[in-house]
Amino acid sequence: MQLRIQGMKQKKPLFNIVDQLGALRRYARSLARDSNDAEDLVHDALVKALERKASFRSDGNLRSWLLSIVHNEFIDGLRRARASQKRSDDAGLLSDSSEAASQPSAVRLKQVQAAFFRLPDEQREALHLVAVEELTYQEAAQVLGIPVGTLMSRVSRARAQLRAFEDGKPGSQSNTSHTNLRLIGGKGDDGY
Repeated sequence: MQLRIQGMKQKKPLFNIVDQLGALRRYARSLARDSNDAEDLVHDALVKALERKASFRSDGNLRSWLLSIVHNEFIDGLRRARASQKRSDDAGLLSDSSEAASQPSAVRLKQVQAAFFRLPDEQREALHLVAVEELTYQEAAQVLGIPVGTLMSRVSRARAQLRAFEDGKPGSQSNTSHTNLRLIGGKGDDGY
């Protein structure tokens, strides 16, 4: 019996979604802008993935496949609920709050987050997949169902908008009636 057990190969599960939950939650949070909505989005995507498990190619990239399902579920949700305007308004309110100067890191993080959430949906999605999830341009384009050149353009425009917001340039879309990002403790503060 021992010989038979030793000769048997243990197969690594091909459809291990548990290892992908972190990436799915991060991407859903980036899309939905709300933790509760993001959890609902991940749940709905996982239900759909399990229903369509047979359509997953064993030689395919499980992470990209699941991220595509999350993306498509999000788009479908927008079409059903038409809630994108409300979410944009809610995200814009984040930047209006002020913090005590003793918390520069927390203030900076809120400012960057608010600027990121003010990006157009297409640019925010593309930048999140490339910069946060560290997908290649090809993988991210596949998740979004767009050509690689379109993805690269969206990422470039998103980065340019964040730089313009950072520099306080008046022509940037993300600089409308909100406080500019300010580097606390930078050049000009206390001589540093």
